[in-house]
Amino acid sequence: MDRRSGCPINLSVEVLGDRWSLVVLRDIMFGNFRSYGELHGNSLEGIATNILANRLKRLMEEGLVTAAADPTHKQRTIYNLTEMAIALVPVMVQLGAWGVQFLPASPELSARAIALAEGGPQMADDFMAELRHLHLGDPKPGRSVLAELEAAYQAAAQKP
Repeated sequence: MDRRSGCPINLSVEVLGDRWSLVVLRDIMFGNFRSYGELHGNSLEGIATNILANRLKRLMEEGLVTAAADPTHKQRTIYNLTEMAIALVPVMVQLGAWGVQFLPASPELSARAIALAEGGPQMADDFMAELRHLHLGDPKPGRSVLAELEAAYQAAAQKP
């Protein structure tokens, strides 16, 4: 791929800076949505089918996502994060914390970001270990950060 420059910020923006790539990675990472149908059906932002297909293809080309046939369903593909994508967890944590602080984010949708920010680097590391288990086949860690994040979301959703 042609790149505009060798600046690491520019290179990162060229890979992740479009309107949908980080949102698709977010949904795989935090929602554990692994198939095209799950990603499309659970999109909070209502991503169009052609855009989703394009972004998944681009994320695969960039080495952030891999695709494999679902052994339980002949016509379904399962998407997995690569180590390159899992390494974005601290960036996603910071983006979420920034959005909570400076943008009109909803309380329910802010709950995961707040929990991750408050959990600090250890929680981010534990989350990356869990993602490596789910996506790369590493051993199952003792802590489920996904379960903790879901509990934070549910608690925020219950508040009047």
